[in-house]
Amino acid sequence: MAVQVFLVLGGYLAASSLAPQGLARFDHASGAITKRFVRLVVPYAVALVLSVLVSALVRPGMDHPSVPDAPSLAQLVANALLLQDIVGKDALSAGVWYVAIDFQLFALVVLVLAAVRSLPGAWAQRHAAPLAKLGFAAGAAASLWAFNRMGWLDMWALYFLGSYGLGMMACWAVRARDPRGWLLAIAVLGGVGLALDFRGRIALAVFTALALVMALRSARVQAWRGFGPLVWLGQMSYSVFLVHFSVCLLVNAVVSSLWPDSPVPNALGMVLAFALSLAAGRLLYLRVERHVPTWTTALRWQLGLVGAGM
Repeated sequence: MAVQVFLVLGGYLAASSLAPQGLARFDHASGAITKRFVRLVVPYAVALVLSVLVSALVRPGMDHPSVPDAPSLAQLVANALLLQDIVGKDALSAGVWYVAIDFQLFALVVLVLAAVRSLPGAWAQRHAAPLAKLGFAAGAAASLWAFNRMGWLDMWALYFLGSYGLGMMACWAVRARDPRGWLLAIAVLGGVGLALDFRGRIALAVFTALALVMALRSARVQAWRGFGPLVWLGQMSYSVFLVHFSVCLLVNAVVSSLWPDSPVPNALGMVLAFALSLAAGRLLYLRVERHVPTWTTALRWQLGLVGAGM
């Protein structure tokens, strides 16, 4: 369910950075997609290297389904390229499927915006922004009404485009002079989707998109600079998301081997795992994520991931 909030916020941020008025503001689609891939996969690869090493460390003494098996070369390559679910290989860490979906959605948005911008004719050029917005609304409708009801599509962007598209529409509603048309569109697209097939996750996505518009059009919210600790956590949240599985796995292996039936040490182990996840995420953020990497850096880390697994 929480993923729906991530998707809506992801769509909002994508629209805000790529086309705040509906027009693509990047120069080249390939450059925008490459930049996104590099930004995602460098800390991602570091986290997966850690997962492979921790799994190898705890595997001999911990017989539990949460411990990944020793990876094959094909599995390593698939994870390095964000293709694990598409080619039917197990993920090397929890939640990495979302990184792959996020990249697919971002790339799809970039390609659609670039295609609309390149449409021939003066009329198409004058109306590029509304055409792009209409296209994404139609894509969101197709996802909410059809694709998201097909479970076998859940490794593709089309399955999640509904929630992501609602976030994009929320962004344009926040920036619009009159948001009522966008609010109505969000409500209608979501309402029809729920009438066809009620899904709690979609109801949450619709609620999140509507709440986001109402909140961000408030002068009081716009003037708020955030709560310090939450801002601090938000800056490194991607790194924490990536690294927490390995940290929790290691703490779980130690605590379960020393105090398998003692509630208090296990409860303290949960607190320790939480604190260490934040510390490890902070380290990954400071040393890797916040630095702007190059394509060669990304390639080197991807090769390092494969090498670490072998």
